[in-house]
Amino acid sequence: MAFIASNFAPIMFIGLICFLILGFPVAFSLGAAGLAFGALGVYLDIFPTAILSVLPLRLIGIMANETLLAVPFFTLMGLILERSGMAEDLLDSVGQVFGPMRGGLALAVVLVGAMLAATTGVVAASVISMGLISMPIMLRYGYSRSLASGVIAASGTLAQIIPPSLVLIVLADQMGKSVGDMYKGAFIPGFTMMGLYILWVVGLAIFKPKTVPALPPEARTFVEPSGSHGYTSLTVLFVFCLAVGVLLAHEMTAIHSWWQGEVVEFVPTDEKIVVAMCGGSFVGWLIAVINRVTRMGLLSKLAERVTFVLIPPLLLIFLVLGTIFLGVATPTEGGAMGAMGALIMATMRGRLSWKLLRQALDTTTKLASFVMFILVGATIFSMVFQAADGPVWVEHLLAKLPGGQLGFLIFVNIMVFFLAFFLDFFELSFIVVPVLAPIADKMGIDLIWFGVLLAVNMQTSFLHPPFGFALFYLRSVAPEKPYVDTHTGKTMEPVTTMQIYKGAIPFLLLQLSMVALMIAFPALVTGGLDKPVQVDMNAVQQQMLQDLNETERSSDFNSLPGLFEQAAPAPGGNAGSSAAPGDAGGLPGATQDGAFGPVGGEPEDPMKAIQESLGK
Repeated sequence: MAFIASNFAPIMFIGLICFLILGFPVAFSLGAAGLAFGALGVYLDIFPTAILSVLPLRLIGIMANETLLAVPFFTLMGLILERSGMAEDLLDSVGQVFGPMRGGLALAVVLVGAMLAATTGVVAASVISMGLISMPIMLRYGYSRSLASGVIAASGTLAQIIPPSLVLIVLADQMGKSVGDMYKGAFIPGFTMMGLYILWVVGLAIFKPKTVPALPPEARTFVEPSGSHGYTSLTVLFVFCLAVGVLLAHEMTAIHSWWQGEVVEFVPTDEKIVVAMCGGSFVGWLIAVINRVTRMGLLSKLAERVTFVLIPPLLLIFLVLGTIFLGVATPTEGGAMGAMGALIMATMRGRLSWKLLRQALDTTTKLASFVMFILVGATIFSMVFQAADGPVWVEHLLAKLPGGQLGFLIFVNIMVFFLAFFLDFFELSFIVVPVLAPIADKMGIDLIWFGVLLAVNMQTSFLHPPFGFALFYLRSVAPEKPYVDTHTGKTMEPVTTMQIYKGAIPFLLLQLSMVALMIAFPALVTGGLDKPVQVDMNAVQQQMLQDLNETERSSDFNSLPGLFEQAAPAPGGNAGSSAAPGDAGGLPGATQDGAFGPVGGEPEDPMKAIQESLGK
């Protein structure tokens, strides 16, 4: 028993692993391990019985956590959009735009995957939708089966990192950080990841063109009476909207200054991107509406189709992310507006029905319950683990790693990468992050950057052969047997599981490359965050001196020494402040005995003492 008591924390961690290996669900494994070791700890007198009485308060705290309401809101939004046919329309329209170039269909899948990620935030919905819609088309026109599988699975995982990602909500909650800041930090890395995917497809189009053939002319459905495909009109509209967006981004500080009535010198990059993108999109939508109403013939069929299909999701992105980045709404409120916006979009498209709504609500309830059960189990486990000084054990374990911060980051990312073979991102967020976050904070690592880094790493859990969830989702919709293509009448070969695994590996390496890029260039995350407020200490000093001079003239100044004596901490302490002993609460020039001199002693010239202290 003495051995168990002295090694309680590591034995508890090993016990959790044993529960998981036995095949019990993660939520129940966490709860069972926590309760079992909690009872054992009380029996061994490692911690008092009162520790278990805290559990109901912890559970009530979970249910009262408004931040977690964003999870069902964003899930409902994504499911309604996915089931109302938005993914199908996007893939069809974007595929027509990029289809004539080599690798165009793969590029369309990546771009649509990013857009679905920014509107749905649900990996399963994105992978299944694109697998059902784009996989048969890519196979029909001669795409490599492994590439088609890999690009669909990898593009679906963009929902893991591009806001409004569900994992970012959970990570922010577990780290005690703002969800809005987590979204801002993940904005640039998410779209950088999309850029890496595009570079890979472009590289294949250059060096292995047979694996990514272009769409044949007969497959292009939007043709003008003149025989053209309408690319000139689409290009002009795109350039005009881009110019409007760039102008908005350039003048963002002036717009903010006018709106707030005071000079604004800095606007975050992510805010500029969202507002500029949506401003340009709104102008394009307005032109398309005017063209359709007046029948002026300004736009081609392709340009009009792309505009009306792309603009509603982009405006929904602004409704959700724009309001969060601008500080108008909290992530929970943004999620609620997004869900309502999805309902409105589905209604306007004539695709909202009671059946669709019931299915979406049913799936949302299941996912939200799944998250809450894991969180309850993780709370029970972490409460007992902390009572047994488990974080101290982990901290001592990791503190011995060579390399300081870099060694810690390399070890943590390797550990998370291998744990992702067996655990999904929810489980990793609730089990691993609460243990690692305090240690990272003590080592001076920015927790927003650390959270986004872990989110990118946990993204690999969807592409790990053979356990990647995105691979399972794609396997469920990819053809397993030979089938007859409905358009060509040809018999098509199936997609094997090994082809799916082979296609996922290059994109898995790209995700790990993104982890390395973020460690090498932290500004990819921190550059998108609000800059800290700079305080002019000289101006503060002058204002304080002015106020003190006015106080001296208007009242009896003899009462001030007694006031300072009351504010000074007792000898040997710091009154609960963060200042070191001897700093007297951090007041400049103060001593441990009194405000500006020994307790009970009155300074000869209080005003002079204050001026000298401020001058220091």
